[in-house]
Amino acid sequence: MPATTPDRTALRGDCASCFGLCCVALPFAASADFAVDKPAGKPCTNLQQDFGCGIHARLREKGFTGCTVYDCFGAGQKVSQVTFGGRDWRSEPALRQPMFEAFPVVRHLHELLSYLTEALALPQARPLHAELRTALEETERLTLGTPEELAALDLAAHREGVSALLLRTSELVRSAAGRKTRNHRGADLMGARLRGADLRGANLRGAYLIAADLGGADLRGADLIGADLRDANLAGADLTGSLFLTQPQLHAARGDAATKLPAGLTRPAHWTSAGR
Repeated sequence: MPATTPDRTALRGDCASCFGLCCVALPFAASADFAVDKPAGKPCTNLQQDFGCGIHARLREKGFTGCTVYDCFGAGQKVSQVTFGGRDWRSEPALRQPMFEAFPVVRHLHELLSYLTEALALPQARPLHAELRTALEETERLTLGTPEELAALDLAAHREGVSALLLRTSELVRSAAGRKTRNHRGADLMGARLRGADLRGANLRGAYLIAADLGGADLRGADLIGADLRDANLAGADLTGSLFLTQPQLHAARGDAATKLPAGLTRPAHWTSAGR
């Protein structure tokens, strides 16, 4: 593989190498996910001087569940250590605005890198591997831009091109199953009763599955890119080989020891033995 192909470990957040960017740059509102309001650009009250979180081990019990389901896909350390060369916003206040503006751009790009890296590992997508690799290398190149270049980037246009390629990848992989699959792309399935449903190879891209009951459902090979799984019940569900499922999506859902996960993803610590 070319040197520009990112290691999957580089696409996971490394808080120890980041200047607490998600704790400062991003806003959040008091809700079931966050205990308080915080505007963009203001440090969270739990952010320590060493850029660590003072309640990291107790986020859920302190009302900050939203923090536990967030992942920057490695953008925090990229912006902190590469884009700004290890210079932090506390020591150099002039860096605050450009650093906080660069962070969400790089985060979006790193999310795309994660999907493209996964797509390149799919043998069924071999006919698209050349295009996928080109897209991956271009996306990685964009992440290495200067703060000025990142600010000027037409992120929406780049995302649109990559998303179209990922959709072609999904269709190719799912069609290899040789069976008609369900299309629930962008569907409103909030609270849906899908216990035990056969959703093998289904298109669930961007579907709203908030609080849906997917207990025991067969989701093998389903495309879950962008699906909202907040509070969805995945107890006993089979997610083996599902496409573009992320760790944050799993953290937002409920599952149990019987939930089968794709390779590379881990069972969230808050999942109970019964998925409740």
